[in-house]
Amino acid sequence: MFRKSKAFSTAALGIAGIATFAASIPAEAHSIWFAQRAKQTALVYGVGADDLDMVSRMDKVTSVTGYDAEGNPVETSLVVAGPIPVVNSEEPINVVAAAVDYGMWTKDANGKWYNTGKDEVDGEIEVSEHNFKYAVHMFSLDAKVPMIPGHALQIVPVGDVPEDMGQPLMVKALYNGKPAAGVSILTDYVTDPDQIPAMTGADGTTTIRVRNQGHNVVTGILFTAPDKPEKYDRMEQRATLSFTLPHLPE
Repeated sequence: MFRKSKAFSTAALGIAGIATFAASIPAEAHSIWFAQRAKQTALVYGVGADDLDMVSRMDKVTSVTGYDAEGNPVETSLVVAGPIPVVNSEEPINVVAAAVDYGMWTKDANGKWYNTGKDEVDGEIEVSEHNFKYAVHMFSLDAKVPMIPGHALQIVPVGDVPEDMGQPLMVKALYNGKPAAGVSILTDYVTDPDQIPAMTGADGTTTIRVRNQGHNVVTGILFTAPDKPEKYDRMEQRATLSFTLPHLPE
């Protein structure tokens, strides 16, 4: 039988309250992002430097979209190439995006995770959630990033991305197309996934510093109220924005 979670109740928190509460929670769940692998653009699933098996999770991908330099949709797909799925398009693309519905996950008081709702787990529940993951990659630092259909949470740059590491970059978090306050922003999920996040303000923005003179994966995390409270306590939305700064000529 299901017993009420000891962690917290989301019923009285609302979206803003859950987001604020989430700032104190370690970012334990995995994300998806795009990165170059052998001159191809791959969709990666993992945390930090850990690349896990994305191919076996391809059935969880709900959308893949590409956009040209003007922000117009271009037919785009993912193709399995050995151990990784790579981006495939017949036309040049300037932005690529993907979404994953990772399903329901429930953790019991003993720390064991179950890929189901809390109503199907016996004993005391530590946390139960429905996970959604989104990824957007910019092939150029001045790429136009449109609103991506099906991406409840999206991180977009405000203006062009600077070409040098350490420079400030303002980003905006959008939830269902509107500026979202209280979103945790990690400057780079690959090189420092355990960092203390910045938080977006009332206008959905925060300013970070570009971490790497190379590949960067900015990540936003937002916990929202459950649409099925009998199944899980919250919904976790994770969105990445990736881009690569140029290096000096060889």
